[in-house]
Amino acid sequence: MQGLIDLMAETSTQNPERIAEVLADHGVRPTSQRETVYSSLLQKRDHPTADEVFARVREKAPTISLATVYNCLDVLVQHNLVKAVNFERAPTQYCANLAPHAHFHDEEGRTLDIDMPAGMFEQLRGLLPQNFDVKDIEVNFHGRAPKS
Repeated sequence: MQGLIDLMAETSTQNPERIAEVLADHGVRPTSQRETVYSSLLQKRDHPTADEVFARVREKAPTISLATVYNCLDVLVQHNLVKAVNFERAPTQYCANLAPHAHFHDEEGRTLDIDMPAGMFEQLRGLLPQNFDVKDIEVNFHGRAPKS
């Protein structure tokens, strides 16, 4: 996990060998399409939809199809390299930030990462009765965020 967080923190995510290495380390066969899709998510942290990812990667891979982008995103989610973020009836968004955090969904459609205090997720786990097996905790806020 720390390796992924380090990769996300790198300012130069243009290193295809590093991205290929992370994919392989997580059991994902590195392909140029998967590397391009993953790189696009690491470069800009704005929780894009599949259509937005498709528009971005077409600049680097003009022959890539929307179906291929969806397939790449599905593989990245299945192998815990990105998270699928869902809000009610909105399209699925994709988040490459794997550090523990919450999301703030703005009335204008923006999704922002919110850092959580150390230990907050463990405190939330502690609220459940014994014998509950928590696999994941999602904290989402909805409202109006200041303009950036």
